[in-house]
Amino acid sequence: MLRALIFDVDGTLADTESAHRAAFNHAFAEFGLDWHWDEALYTELLNVSGGKERIAHYWKSVQPDLRALGNGLNDSVNRLHELKTAAYEEAVNAGAVSLRPGVLKLMDEALAQGLQLAIATTTSPVNIAALLRHAVGPDWRLNFSAIGDASTAPIKKPHPQVYLQMLDALKLDAAQCLAFEDSSNGLRAASAAGLATVITPTRYTEGHDFSGALRVLPDLSHTNLAQLRQWQASIHPTERRP
Repeated sequence: MLRALIFDVDGTLADTESAHRAAFNHAFAEFGLDWHWDEALYTELLNVSGGKERIAHYWKSVQPDLRALGNGLNDSVNRLHELKTAAYEEAVNAGAVSLRPGVLKLMDEALAQGLQLAIATTTSPVNIAALLRHAVGPDWRLNFSAIGDASTAPIKKPHPQVYLQMLDALKLDAAQCLAFEDSSNGLRAASAAGLATVITPTRYTEGHDFSGALRVLPDLSHTNLAQLRQWQASIHPTERRP
């Protein structure tokens, strides 16, 4: 029986990546770096999960012998990420990002039928709060039984840590839940935790390998709970257990 829906955030709940990319570029300029991540480069960098990890990866790839400014690479990466997060939050508050089609409707339907909702993401708590406060309202947190993010799950996707944490918090077996993702790293993380996964790619992730997904959909606008239950029931339970 389906008892919970577990959502990734960036790319899944909302198509946030253009806003994130702009925020990264704003941070680079404010920090005095001449870096600029265009769409093609950022698409490639999305293979690295986590904003801080993405910055560090890029820094090391373009200037491997450079000593970071200030007190070292980690301090500089942390400061860059702070600047980026502030720029992203400002953009979200200004209405630059909205939930993807069908997301809010499906969440409302699930809550009305007694299912639990959870979040499993590699993004920061500030980013989650900015997005959902704007899209859902100040009491958005009440809709979710559990939230896993960069602060609670330091080992990033494709490692299943955040999904395993959410299953433990929900006190449910993987066979009782469905995951929603937009990327191959997300799919690999959810699958490694035993979760059947519905994929809704964005233009940044449409070229990823989604082998093993329960379904790959343009978005959730034509999806309802009855359909999700039917898809889940078509899978033998042993194929979804960790």
